[in-house]
Amino acid sequence: MVLQAADTAISTDPWRFQWHPEVWLLVAFLTGAFIYMVKAIGPKAVPVGEQAVSRRNIYAFVGAMVMLWVASDWPLHDISEEYLYSAHMLQHMMLSYFLPPLALIATPAWLLRILVGDGGLYRGLKFLTKPVIAGVLFNVVVMITHIPLVVNSSLDNGPLHYTLHAAVVLLSLLMWMPVVGPFQELHIGPLAKCIYLFLQSIIPTLPAAWLTFAEGTVYKEYDIPVRVFGWSVADDQQLAGAIMKLGGSIFLWTIVVYFFFARFANGYGEAQDYKRPADVDEPLTTADVEREFAATAAPTEHDA
Repeated sequence: MVLQAADTAISTDPWRFQWHPEVWLLVAFLTGAFIYMVKAIGPKAVPVGEQAVSRRNIYAFVGAMVMLWVASDWPLHDISEEYLYSAHMLQHMMLSYFLPPLALIATPAWLLRILVGDGGLYRGLKFLTKPVIAGVLFNVVVMITHIPLVVNSSLDNGPLHYTLHAAVVLLSLLMWMPVVGPFQELHIGPLAKCIYLFLQSIIPTLPAAWLTFAEGTVYKEYDIPVRVFGWSVADDQQLAGAIMKLGGSIFLWTIVVYFFFARFANGYGEAQDYKRPADVDEPLTTADVEREFAATAAPTEHDA
């Protein structure tokens, strides 16, 4: 009875610390592998005098590791898996929208070429990162991970849960590859990037709207007596829908606007400056023409 009471007390505390050594080991392994590749292999893979990584690569890698750790460790991971579906949605947003582009930006082209090679694996990557294929695969896994049966089953099944997370991250990496991937030959044009990312923001509208306007409990595993922050099941579901729709859309649309102005409005400020460049002549006026005619002597019979 004492043990049962203790277990009940622990289960009703959403903020109890839970140790996840696998997350720390994963972050440590990825960090160690990155440092080894950059220090030991990088100098041999790039031309003499060039740096193996840039500051941009390093900052993006640190951001990716922090994002992975926050999304996968206590408290977000535990709150998202046991108490709030809105926290679960935030976790998925971090793993599918925020983490993958950072990971790709962090990866130098030479590093990915060493890992992928130029054989069948590269050809497979080239095929899977075609915009239509990558976009469809990513949105399919997004839809699948919001099916109630899948969500409820994954919360009670560890292998299924981690498989779904791995699929979300992997397919998200493929989706982002034509936009910010290390291989420039796999990139699509600036306007195509804008259209591509805009379309990625439309599909999630369906499950987001469903969550926002659903009547009753969608995911029974989150219908529990312990309510974090006092949020009801309906409040939790509506917040999850808002995070999915607004969070993803705002993030993607911000990148779309950046790409648009970076490509199509390059030099706009200089072109629209009210100051006239010093090397541009004054415009020719009627008075200038009359003055020139007056200064020119009329032709004489001798000239004719």
